[in-house]
Amino acid sequence: MYKGIAGSEGIGIGTVVLIEEHEINIETKRVEETGAEIERLQNAIEKFVADTNVMAEKMDITVGKKDADILRGHIQMLQDPMIEEQISALIISEKITAEMAVEQVLEQTAEMFSQIPDELLQQRATDFRDIKTRMLKILLGIEDVDISQVPAGTVIVARDLTPSMTAGINPENIEGILTEVGGRTSHSAILARAMEVPAVLSIENICSIAKNGDKVVLDGTSGEAILNPDDETVEKFKKMYSDYQNEKALLKEYAGKPSQTKDGVKVELVCNIGKPADANKAVECDGEGIGLFRTEFLFMDRDSMPTEEEQFEAYKEVAEKMKGKPVIIRTLDIGGDKDVPYLGLEHEDNPFLGFRAIRYCLQRKDIYDIQLKALLRASAFGKIKIMVPLVTGVDELRQVKAMIKDIMAELDKEGVAYNKNIEVGVMMETPAACMMADALAKEAAFFSIGTNDLTGYTMAVDRGNAKVAYLYSTYNPAVLRAIKRIIECGKKEGIMVGMCGEAAADSKLIPLLLAFGLDEFSVSATSVLKTRKTISDCTMDECKALADKVMVCVTEEEVLEILG
Repeated sequence: MYKGIAGSEGIGIGTVVLIEEHEINIETKRVEETGAEIERLQNAIEKFVADTNVMAEKMDITVGKKDADILRGHIQMLQDPMIEEQISALIISEKITAEMAVEQVLEQTAEMFSQIPDELLQQRATDFRDIKTRMLKILLGIEDVDISQVPAGTVIVARDLTPSMTAGINPENIEGILTEVGGRTSHSAILARAMEVPAVLSIENICSIAKNGDKVVLDGTSGEAILNPDDETVEKFKKMYSDYQNEKALLKEYAGKPSQTKDGVKVELVCNIGKPADANKAVECDGEGIGLFRTEFLFMDRDSMPTEEEQFEAYKEVAEKMKGKPVIIRTLDIGGDKDVPYLGLEHEDNPFLGFRAIRYCLQRKDIYDIQLKALLRASAFGKIKIMVPLVTGVDELRQVKAMIKDIMAELDKEGVAYNKNIEVGVMMETPAACMMADALAKEAAFFSIGTNDLTGYTMAVDRGNAKVAYLYSTYNPAVLRAIKRIIECGKKEGIMVGMCGEAAADSKLIPLLLAFGLDEFSVSATSVLKTRKTISDCTMDECKALADKVMVCVTEEEVLEILG
């Protein structure tokens, strides 16, 4: 059995088709005719754009517009004036070939993003490496990989499943995907989930181990794969496949139903999004609102700050799409760990604990004022709430509220409409916020628990460090106690307490969260119905009995033994 990361749930049974990439060899040489190299570069970019548009049109049909837009985004990334200028400047100054310049600039950019301790932003590294590989193939005349012709019953095995590789894929022929790299938020996982194809990612050396024609079974929910299984194992997986299909059909019955426990305790079930277009998926999947809109994506992949008008239109678009349902928008969560050149961020030795999020915003009020004003203006078009990230004390929240009050006075003078009673809440993701939760609850309109960072900070663990990754677990009693305290403090002051971290969709943790009194669960759009089913299977008496057992545990092992 091979263990990897559960990238896309489901059971796959099929035959291995190994996707082998052509080796790319770049000849190291100097050139005198730099003008000719610049022309080669421009021709390659034109071909890249044309080919990518064709691929995206195919993906519109096979996967959907939202995921096809990942490819269209590659065009914008390559045509970013800064990227093009850097490549051209390197050709001229170093007198090197177009392919050498493309390799250096795009690899450096990818490496920069790979160092960011945020999975979603790390994905930019995969994007830039995909762009780099395709550009090099165009410049060197290498044919791209075409997996559109694989036969029915195929399990694709590849180092990575890039957006460009999936352009012509026929999901009906693919039973599963195994890769050597990628995580839950990688494009490999996103695309696999969009196609509803089970996937297990980050299986070490799977491309060297698997051979074309091998039989394989995989479980995209547990992250396990077995090569050349015996008949008994195949029958077991066939039964698992049948059970999984029955569960999927059952989940459709939960569309349009209230999110409530078996004994009638109602909660809100909302969605996490990264850009305005993601709100479409939230509506499609029956989300009851937006629990987290990550606004930093409006600031990334561009060479200047989004204007007030651009931000206003983005926030307004989401508010209008949700038609009066709650939309919690997190203000700019960016800092020394995310290199956005136009923001003037300096290198930091420990950026995750450094000048970021609300700390940055309160010292760059020129930037923060624009965002807050855009948010207030957009609040006239829906039920927008403002959430402040990385809060460590009451003083930070007070400063934000004072800024909002001043902006409201400006808008009143200008005669601009906005919600005068807009709610301002706190993203509870630091141990300091947890310890000050009783005080914060007196001043915040709501809490939203960010379990991803809360877990990392509470356990003092770097998720990217394999030697200590075992400590990163929301099941740890210390993390569970932190979550329980935050909820209790919020409930005591009568404010809504939600959760927008991965734990909100964890079927093992949902009964505990219900017992603690969590009001709102914010999950990915595709997890809405499954989360609703888990909630509806619970009674509060059962949840409280389970919580009583778990909260006396002193080790993660004891917790997991009870949760099963």
